[in-house]
Amino acid sequence: MDELKQLQKDVTKAIDQYEAKRRNEALAAIEATAKEHGFSVAELTGSVSARKGKQPLPPKYAHPENPSLTWSGRGRQPAWIKEGLESGKSMNDYLIK
Repeated sequence: MDELKQLQKDVTKAIDQYEAKRRNEALAAIEATAKEHGFSVAELTGSVSARKGKQPLPPKYAHPENPSLTWSGRGRQPAWIKEGLESGKSMNDYLIK
């Protein structure tokens, strides 16, 4: 049974790698065609790739003792926020003023 489970993992990994390779090849072909016509893919689709053009949000919250630790207020809460909330602090205590 252990060998079958390992084989299943290996097959799943191989399929994922194959699909990623095909996706990257398709993307490269699309980008090459767009470039031949003097455009970028983002210009043609009217969007900006999340990896290339998305700017990080400015920080909204900061750690009171270590101001280099910041958080925009979006996504997963940092551990220092969770710990502070559990100890009775409020989100207003962390706001950058």
